[in-house]
Amino acid sequence: MNASPSTPPTATALQLLRTAERLFAEHGLAGVSLRQIATEAGSGNNSAVHYHFGSKERLVEAIFAYRLPQLLQRRELLEVRLHPGDLRARLEAHLLPVLELAESRDGSYLSFLEQLERSQTSRSLLTPLEAEQSQAEFVADVQALLPEVEDPVRTMRIHQVQMLSLHAAAERERAVAGDLDVIPFGLFVSTLIDACVGYLTATVSEGTKRFLTRPLGAPPTQVVRLL
Repeated sequence: MNASPSTPPTATALQLLRTAERLFAEHGLAGVSLRQIATEAGSGNNSAVHYHFGSKERLVEAIFAYRLPQLLQRRELLEVRLHPGDLRARLEAHLLPVLELAESRDGSYLSFLEQLERSQTSRSLLTPLEAEQSQAEFVADVQALLPEVEDPVRTMRIHQVQMLSLHAAAERERAVAGDLDVIPFGLFVSTLIDACVGYLTATVSEGTKRFLTRPLGAPPTQVVRLL
C-alpha cells in the first residue's frame, strides 16, 4: 500500500502509527522493529507496517503528517491575536500548542520528539519540513524582540528555551499518562513561559562575554525544527 504521508491513515494504519509513536517514545527508533510494532498493535500480519508505510523512515514521516497540521493550525490562530512587541505573548503562541499536547492521553508525541533529539541520525534524517517555516518565523521574531542580546548568545538562548519546553512538556506527558499528580495546566504553562522570558532577557554576564572571545562550535540547528 505504502500510502503517502499526506494521505489520511486508515483505522489499521492509525493503530500502527500510534503504537509506533509510543514504542519509539519508549525505546527510540533503533530499539524498535517493524515486526514489534505490528505485534504490539495487535496485527496478525508481521508485515503490516511495511504494507502500510513501506519503511521505518516513512512511518516517522507519517507520524509527523498526523500530528503537525493541528499543532501548526493552532499556532497560526494564536499568532493572529499577537500584539506586536510582546515577547511573552510571542513565546506563548509558539509554545502553547506543544505544551497542550502534554495533556492528551492518546499519544506519546512529545516523548517521541525527545527520543529523536537524542539520536544524531534521527535528527539529520527525520526533520519535518512542515515545521520549518513556523520555526524560522519564530526565531526571526524573537531575535527582533531581543535587540539588547547579541548573537550568538541570542540564538543559543532561543534554542535552549525550545529544548527546555520540549523536555518539560514530555515529562508532563508521561506523568499525565501514568496518572501521576501534576500541577494545574495553567500554572505549568504560566511559570514555564515566565522562566523562558526571564532566561531570554537576562543580562549577558562578563563571564559569558569572556567565553565569546574563544572559538565556538557550530550552533545547534536540527532539534528546534521539530517544534
